[in-house]
Amino acid sequence: MRTRTVLAATFAALVLGTSAAQATPPGPGVTAKLLAQWTIGDKDYFLRELTIPQGQSTGWHYHDGMVYGLVEEGTLSHFEATCASDGVYHKGQVIQEGPNYVHIGRNLGDTPLVLKALYVLPHGAPFSEDAPNPGCDFQ
Repeated sequence: MRTRTVLAATFAALVLGTSAAQATPPGPGVTAKLLAQWTIGDKDYFLRELTIPQGQSTGWHYHDGMVYGLVEEGTLSHFEATCASDGVYHKGQVIQEGPNYVHIGRNLGDTPLVLKALYVLPHGAPFSEDAPNPGCDFQ
């Protein structure tokens, strides 16, 4: 248990010390680069860098575990399944997403959005699970 806590703290420090979800299908040009990964017990830990071009989105999705993101460049506009904004995150700000929370991340700014994201997922779970548009007039 102590090893798991130390490694989770190390990942968090790595994410916060550098300067958030990607659905299927994300918008054109959305990319994700795997920076690090390991498994401890029944949890998989992944550190990824996500880039979302201007005007694109992650697509509607949810995660089976926790995701912690840091905005490195640009602005993240985050929306929940009610179609309401649940936050706008700028460079240097951190976002946290819990399990089974349907949402979409959008780049409504005029520059590429770059996020570092730490995923803490049940072993073998995908990075995200696709979700249908809940009835919002945007994708």
